[in-house]
Amino acid sequence: MKKIVTLLLFFFGAMTAFSQQEAQFSHNMFNNMAINPGYAGMNEAICATLLVRQQWVGFKDQYKDASGASHSNNGWPQTNLISIDGKINPLRGGLGLTVFQDQLGFEKNLGVKISYSYHLTIKQGVLGIGAQVGFLNKKIDFSKFNPIDANDPLLNSTKIEGNMATDFAFGLFYKIENQLYFGLSASQLRQADISYSTLLAAPKLVRHYYMSAGYYYTINPDFELDPSILIKTDFASMQFDINTLLKWKNQFWGGLSYRPTDAVVVLLGYQRALKNGTLRAGYSYDITTSAMGANGRSSGSHELMLGYCFKIVAVPHEESYRNTRFL
Repeated sequence: MKKIVTLLLFFFGAMTAFSQQEAQFSHNMFNNMAINPGYAGMNEAICATLLVRQQWVGFKDQYKDASGASHSNNGWPQTNLISIDGKINPLRGGLGLTVFQDQLGFEKNLGVKISYSYHLTIKQGVLGIGAQVGFLNKKIDFSKFNPIDANDPLLNSTKIEGNMATDFAFGLFYKIENQLYFGLSASQLRQADISYSTLLAAPKLVRHYYMSAGYYYTINPDFELDPSILIKTDFASMQFDINTLLKWKNQFWGGLSYRPTDAVVVLLGYQRALKNGTLRAGYSYDITTSAMGANGRSSGSHELMLGYCFKIVAVPHEESYRNTRFL
């Protein structure tokens, strides 16, 4: 039985590498900090981004407990992520922090990533050279597996089991303000093993490679077109996100994104310039085009984005002194 469970988990992990090991987001054009450590501090401000995603809403897990009773629960992936980064002038670059929580069926992931980016001015833009250390805690509830043998002592005696892994990432991010950006990064470089006593073989974190690019095209004083692309691969499979946003007066936006063999995405958003910063909010709805949406298995995916950037401005203060000539 142990061998069967190990084989199934390995196969499932290989087939769904991007949904299981590295969570995907439809607001990828606002989420560079989470996938590329070279992005830290590139906005010359302190920026925070919150993403809340429910993927394949309506899909349910079906399982039997040790007594043979049938149960079902929400099986769709649910992911929360918050990232914070800022420019630190004494470090000649920026620092970033990303915290995420991912629920995928019987598996829960909690991760923390700490990033540093060294900035170089190259022609009209800035190149960020980034490194990252990450900590991932992965838990699996083995009691919810449906064993072939209902009296299997291994699965029936095991409840929730977890372990932690440390891994690293590297990235390059080049940006010309209000014109374009381009990024290359690789995560889970160490390919750490996460061992469980219930499994014969330890699942391994697989290296993921990302390429992102975007361009800001001013149509006229009121409208701006922002096309972008995100490519993700582990060299066993590849996924594309092709995006286009149309902004009106730099306040409202609407757009479409296409993820081949997976989804067509509708994006809506609003941003407002404040005294020392910018507040933005966005919503996306994924129309599932894969088998996950067939026969009403899923009603689609929902995602909310909230972001805020602000600059710390030093308030000048007047200095006075006495002139000895006028004492």
